[in-house]
Amino acid sequence: MITVFNRRELIVTMDMKRQADIRNILSDNYIDYVVKTTNLQSASARSHTGSFGIDQDYSCEYKIFVHKKDYGKAEALIR
Repeated sequence: MITVFNRRELIVTMDMKRQADIRNILSDNYIDYVVKTTNLQSASARSHTGSFGIDQDYSCEYKIFVHKKDYGKAEALIR
């Protein structure tokens, strides 16, 4: 089980295809992961900056976390 205390951030990306590819690699190699998604188009994210000029293809931020013990293997697999 991955918790806030035993996880490590593997990658941050705004590319939906890249995060899907990484998730497939991790799954294929039996590495547990957690994805935190932030919608940059949400009202709270726009409150300070607005949405003008944001490319719709990159409107979400994906943070992928793995267990600390799996970090080295996961990093090597996605490179």
